[in-house]
Amino acid sequence: MFQSFKTPSDPSTGKPRLKAVRERMAAMDVDVFLVPHADAHQSEYLPPHAERLAWLTGFTGSAGIAVIQRNAAHVFVDGRYTLQVRNQVDTGLFAPESLVDTPPHEWLADNLKAGTRVGIDPWLHTIADTRRLDKACDTAGATLVRCAVNPVDAAWQDAPPPPATPIRVHRPEHAGRSAKAKLRDLARAVRDKGASATVLTDPASVCWAFNIRGSDVVHTPLTMAWAIVPARGRPTLFVDPRKHSGDVTAYLRNHANLAAPDTLEEALAELGRSAKKPVMLDAARANAAIADAIEAAGGSTVAGTDPAILPRAIKNRVERKGAIEAQRRDGAAMVAFLAWLDAQDPAKLDEIAIVKRLETIRVETAGRLGKPMREISFDTICGTGPNGAIVHYRVDESSNRKVTPGELILIDSGAQYDDGTTDITRVVPTGAPSDAHRRHFTLVLKGMIAISLARFPEGTRGVDLDVLARRALWAAGLDYGHGTGHGVGSYLGVHEGPQNISRRGMAALKAGMIVSNEPGCYAEGSHGIRIENLVMVEPAKVPEGGDIAVHGLKTLTLCPIDRRLIETKMLEPPERRWLNRYHARVRRELSPLIDDRAVLDWLEQATAPVR
Repeated sequence: MFQSFKTPSDPSTGKPRLKAVRERMAAMDVDVFLVPHADAHQSEYLPPHAERLAWLTGFTGSAGIAVIQRNAAHVFVDGRYTLQVRNQVDTGLFAPESLVDTPPHEWLADNLKAGTRVGIDPWLHTIADTRRLDKACDTAGATLVRCAVNPVDAAWQDAPPPPATPIRVHRPEHAGRSAKAKLRDLARAVRDKGASATVLTDPASVCWAFNIRGSDVVHTPLTMAWAIVPARGRPTLFVDPRKHSGDVTAYLRNHANLAAPDTLEEALAELGRSAKKPVMLDAARANAAIADAIEAAGGSTVAGTDPAILPRAIKNRVERKGAIEAQRRDGAAMVAFLAWLDAQDPAKLDEIAIVKRLETIRVETAGRLGKPMREISFDTICGTGPNGAIVHYRVDESSNRKVTPGELILIDSGAQYDDGTTDITRVVPTGAPSDAHRRHFTLVLKGMIAISLARFPEGTRGVDLDVLARRALWAAGLDYGHGTGHGVGSYLGVHEGPQNISRRGMAALKAGMIVSNEPGCYAEGSHGIRIENLVMVEPAKVPEGGDIAVHGLKTLTLCPIDRRLIETKMLEPPERRWLNRYHARVRRELSPLIDDRAVLDWLEQATAPVR
């Protein structure tokens, strides 16, 4: 199994660990210390040795930060984790706060006393975050202290070592462009900025630029590495030498000088001493320690976006073709799984059994179709009944819940293939759905269809589309506390920027970008509903009779949407047409990939037209 069901945390460990961290804070003469969910690369999903927030508080979500004071502690999370944080942490020790409504820098500005010393690990905070924290401390009359030693690391005596999994070369038939061409483009972007070099800090950017993959992060094919890309000359790749040998070493040396990660800081200082022009750093992604090392050596920095971010988000022809093919194979697996699930006695199922069966079917289907599944793309979210209302719920041995007939099952899952990354959510009834189930499901479906049908001019941002997904829910007095869609990588992260559809989605949606389409509705204590397809932005063209070119969205995900949960009289004619055409396409494209008569019969019934 790719997924572990071991209980990831225990709230009872919070008290002794918090005490140990406070003792080290006192020895370092800091009154407050910030513990973000972050590593030195600002990754969303962390290698085990970087899970400091989870170790200290018990909270295992992918976004959050703890503010530890001498006599109080707070943990800030966003709307996805409002329920989860209360289940995972000792709220008598760590008071939950909103990461969105009251960001930590604002909270600090309002709550710090003059003279307070606020400690941070500069390797774990971006340049932009550190500036905000500096300003907050100035407002309160406090001092921001860059700590040479992280008190959590000092207290965490049995922390696991950093990962050192083998590097794999991502072949041209999947990458679409050579590493040489990509690195040439990155160097040109550095020159265009008038800079001497840039530092790639995001492992996804490094892996994309060098056409390599690894297994340093669970479910995400990354190798943790840094790269300095000069305006002219050879890049330097900072990667653990234990991760490569033989042909892989030769491949890497063909594209860059190789150095160990522990030499990065000195290399940055040398860059600061010798560079005649500033070093370009992405203030939203590069940590403050990198800028500090350059500037302390007499160098300067200039703000600029990671030059790999946009080109890796805009998929090339080969990546687009791979995404389509990966989604078809994954759709065949999902159909086999949903057919199996429908045939079971729900009273004999539990969440772990469902997750295990889905993973098994994915592996078997991929093998049968001759394209192996490399990994799942994240821990499968399988929430039955009230667990479905926990947006990023992860089943483990202690939370595993048996299915009660009549409940809804929310299943959000995905896979990693050489040619693409998938992410899909479907909701399944177990017995006759209630009126509330059908109403909520149909309102969510209306929002998902609204995004699917969207046409928009060049330059349109995700924030401009977000309202389309929420309109029907808002009219009914409902909403959801997460974004409508996130970018998706090409055999990389299941969450990828800069594109997203949300209230904060400021990046323009460009042809070739892949983004999820996943509105939801959550009734605490009862059920959760989310319907998710991946879509790709199509090239803009002028419609017949129109004056301007507009983009459309091509739906990539192929899998039936459960018709039993649809209140058809709530759908407008264009919505019914979209649903029927989508289901006809699902049936047409997936049927040739299915070799089981019972599954084909199920697919035929599941994709029958809605009248």
